[in-house]
Amino acid sequence: MRNKFVFLVFVLFLLVVGCKESVIPKPKAMLRLEYPNFKTENLETKNFQFRYNTMARLKNEANNSLTLDYPGIKGSIFITYKEVNDNLEKLLSDAQKLSYEHVVKADGIEANEFLNPEERVFGMFYEVTGNAASQAQFYVTDSTSHFVTGSLYFYAKPNYDSIYPAAVYLQKDIRRIMETLRWK
Repeated sequence: MRNKFVFLVFVLFLLVVGCKESVIPKPKAMLRLEYPNFKTENLETKNFQFRYNTMARLKNEANNSLTLDYPGIKGSIFITYKEVNDNLEKLLSDAQKLSYEHVVKADGIEANEFLNPEERVFGMFYEVTGNAASQAQFYVTDSTSHFVTGSLYFYAKPNYDSIYPAAVYLQKDIRRIMETLRWK
C-alpha cells in the first residue's frame, strides 16, 4: 500500500510540474527602423544648387564633386558635376553604363525618367534592387551646359534585406535633390 501511495504522489508531482504551457516559438519579424522626417537646407555650388537633407554631412567639395555623408545610416551620396562641351552623348553613355554595371549582382534595375522643363532639368533615376554595390544612380542635365551624376553607396557589404529601409530613405533624398536642382 505504501508503494502505491508513493507511486500516486510521484504521478501527481509529474502532472503538476509537467502541466506548464507549451513553448511556442516567436514569429519571424522585420527590423523596424525609423528615420527622422526630412529637414532640408539649400546647398549652392559654383554651377548648381539644390535642397538636401540636414541629416547629411557635406564632405569633399572639390574638383566639381561633393559627398553627402549619412553617418547614422552608414551611407553616402556621391555627386559629380561636369560641363557639357559637345560631349553630351558620351556623358549620357557613361552615366548609363555606370548604372548598368551593377546588373551582375542586382536582382533588377528600374529606370525612371525625370523631367522638369520649367527649370531645364532632365534626367534618369535608377533604382537598383538586390545585393549590388550601389542601390541608386542618377543623372540630370540641361542638355547644353551642365551635367550632374550621383550614386548611393553604403559602408558595408551589400545585403539588400538589411539595407533596404536605409536605401529607400536615401532614394527619397536623391529624388528631392533632383526635384530641387537649379542651374546657375
